[in-house]
Amino acid sequence: MRKLPYILFIASVAVGCNLHLAKPQLSSQKEYIFGKEFPGDSIALRDDWWQMFGDTTLNRLIERAISQNKNIEIAASRIEEARHNLVVTRSAYWPSLSGDISVEASYTGATNDIAMDYKIIPAASWEVPLFGSLRQATKGAKAAIEYEVWQYRGIRLALEAEVATTYFTLLQYRQDLAIAKRSSELRREMVSLVDSLYRYGFASGVNLEQAQSLLYTSEADIPLYERAIAQTLLSLATLTGDQPEDFIDTGVADSRLTTNAYRPYDIAVGFPSDILHRRPDIMAAYYTMEQRAAAVGLARTARFPSFSFSRSAGVTSGKISKLFSSKGWVASAMAALSQPIYNFGGLRRSELAAREAYKQSLLAYEQSFIEALSDVESALVAITTSREELKRYADLVESYRNIAIQTYALYRNGLSGYLDVIDAERSLYTSQMQFENLVAQQYINYITLCKALGGGVPVQ
Repeated sequence: MRKLPYILFIASVAVGCNLHLAKPQLSSQKEYIFGKEFPGDSIALRDDWWQMFGDTTLNRLIERAISQNKNIEIAASRIEEARHNLVVTRSAYWPSLSGDISVEASYTGATNDIAMDYKIIPAASWEVPLFGSLRQATKGAKAAIEYEVWQYRGIRLALEAEVATTYFTLLQYRQDLAIAKRSSELRREMVSLVDSLYRYGFASGVNLEQAQSLLYTSEADIPLYERAIAQTLLSLATLTGDQPEDFIDTGVADSRLTTNAYRPYDIAVGFPSDILHRRPDIMAAYYTMEQRAAAVGLARTARFPSFSFSRSAGVTSGKISKLFSSKGWVASAMAALSQPIYNFGGLRRSELAAREAYKQSLLAYEQSFIEALSDVESALVAITTSREELKRYADLVESYRNIAIQTYALYRNGLSGYLDVIDAERSLYTSQMQFENLVAQQYINYITLCKALGGGVPVQ
């Protein structure tokens, strides 16, 4: 019978540690559906993955954003906060030492006496962490640190991708503005020509109005793209943490889209399972699940006995001069074992609620992996289909350019109507704009792919 308490204690510990929590169910194909044109080696993106574009202005912008963006600083501060909380969590399960220094005075009205009582009593107490409560609390605090680390990486990756996307959008608007200005100059020359022909009776007033309408169309686009450029510069200033007035004068818009922008970049996409350990959102979801698992463990240990020990010793006296005499010493000790018996199911329901929270985090983790696979596939199919589209559009722009030149020559020789010139000019103008938009979008497609793969592994 003497061994029964020990048997019950060991059994309680075993029950407290065995939580029987479900494990994530993750499955995926062996390779990406749209990744056949990409190297199948393991993902090897560098920390500075944006360097592959070879644009020094872009490099400078992203580096400045990383060093100055306030959201990055907030995320880094949260990591430090979580690290401090780990020490706080552990300290709650270790002995504590306190000191009590007090002076009490009591007055007796009948004798007009004032009695003084001086005390200096240090005390030590310890609630012994039974049934793995310290282990579960530490596990949860460490998972919170890892969660914040991956949150930081996710915020940084999102910032890098946003700066790069905004930058190439800016270059697109710059190209659109250049096309609009170039077209306006050509159309102004055409208006001058048609006006001359009209004065000598070789063109109608309708032809002159049509030529002017083409000019007005391109001229109306100029302030449109100037406004878009200014607003995009302001967006870049926000991302890099700069004041707008300081940012716009930095010469950031001096770069241009390269002529070989639609060439393929060799990015090793690896295998679908690789992103489980690379994507910040997946890893953050995983460590959220770890925190919820630790919370289940703590809720379970709350249902088992708790043992506490306290010890105090010090000196007390009615006079300060006799405070440290041999007769002034006092000491006490206490040990207590507390077992929850009945609280209307509160502890049981707390554990069940913690288990449901864990289940939600598990499902969120599984869902994050599914969404990540879709993100990668979507980026891959966008890149592969856009390659052929860009090649065909480049040919289309060249064809429309030749048509516009020939139609204009025929019109000057009286062999074609002015409506043909209008159609050719409109087609050329629209195709040039669309081609530049596709070039910028292909850059953005590669940015999206790098982000979907988890980017590099940023240095904290």
